[in-house]
Amino acid sequence: AAPRGAIGRAAKKAAAHAPARGLRASPRARTAMPSWVIDRYGSNDVLRFTRDMMFPIIHFPNEVIIKVHAASLNPIDLSMRNGYGATALNMKRDPLKLKTGETEFPLTLGRDVSGVVMECGLGVSYFKPGDEVWAAIPPWKQGTLSEFVVASGNEVSFKPKRLSHTEAAALPYVGLTAWSALNQVGGLNQSNCSGKRILILGASGGVGTFAVQLMKAWDAHVTAVCSHDASTLVKKLGADDVIDYKSGNLEEQLKTLPLFDFVLDNVGGSTEKWALDLLKKWSGATYVTLVTPFLINMDKLGVADGMLQTGVTVGSKTLKHLLKGVHYRWAFFMASGPSLDEIAELVDSGKIQPVIDEVFSFSEVPKAFLKLEGGHARGKTVINVISRQ
Repeated sequence: AAPRGAIGRAAKKAAAHAPARGLRASPRARTAMPSWVIDRYGSNDVLRFTRDMMFPIIHFPNEVIIKVHAASLNPIDLSMRNGYGATALNMKRDPLKLKTGETEFPLTLGRDVSGVVMECGLGVSYFKPGDEVWAAIPPWKQGTLSEFVVASGNEVSFKPKRLSHTEAAALPYVGLTAWSALNQVGGLNQSNCSGKRILILGASGGVGTFAVQLMKAWDAHVTAVCSHDASTLVKKLGADDVIDYKSGNLEEQLKTLPLFDFVLDNVGGSTEKWALDLLKKWSGATYVTLVTPFLINMDKLGVADGMLQTGVTVGSKTLKHLLKGVHYRWAFFMASGPSLDEIAELVDSGKIQPVIDEVFSFSEVPKAFLKLEGGHARGKTVINVISRQ
């Protein structure tokens, strides 16, 4: 992916001079499309296939409609199916509560997409119909387990040339989540990672396998924690040391190693109690966790009290650990086309590859959810929306 440079995502100048063209819902002016939706929150039986999902419409000048070739599942899809985060996500969907009486249903899950641009809003000059693209759609928008999806132009990037759509669909959500934690929150980049000691807890899942490869691409020393049966995979991705969390007390095993400059925690729970003790004190060392109580607090306490409780929690933990000489941070997935541009360059240069556990057809979406729910995946669960890739 070429750098966006002077073109810029907003593409204001180009949009000003672009020939006007009308917006169409689709090339054939369709009104409905096949989709997997839920009409209520719950277990796997709430998933429903329909051919009558409303076709996406371009509402804003910077939006594009993408024909979905492949999608993939992430733990957030399971959580959203169960209703986790509904309070916060509904506030984001309708912050002014304008749609009285309406609900978020029918709701399409799925965050990752690799596909082809079908239609562009008037403000989009960086993409055109026919471009092969990939994206991760934010969780408050309709998802990608559908024939078409609408995305903001600044969420979209050109698909890496060396990947098929099936392969590409495995990377955007986990890649951007890891990128957010390591680069945007953690401050790591290509120029400051050389020789740094990085610990990755939960290294064999989607985010972990990406994080291992990114840190090795940036020349860090990586210690990865996973179960024994995933150790071969994680070593193949470049990890320098692989620790089996099942082979004895993990905390004691890690304490025998030299201290770390950075800890990425994909696991949460009790790990937070001891993982920060593994960092070098007073050296700028940082612990970043992707397991936060933000959405749970809002579900339990409501929007205002939930946000307040979350702020108090992160504030007190940050201060407590700062006084001990280490940085404590929370990180979240952030949709970003420019970050995907950088990830695409790493993919096309051979430094990052997708790790796919299993591929399902579009008719097998419920089966794919059950597979994800079973846990212990080695990489990603991918859905081929179009059978030929």
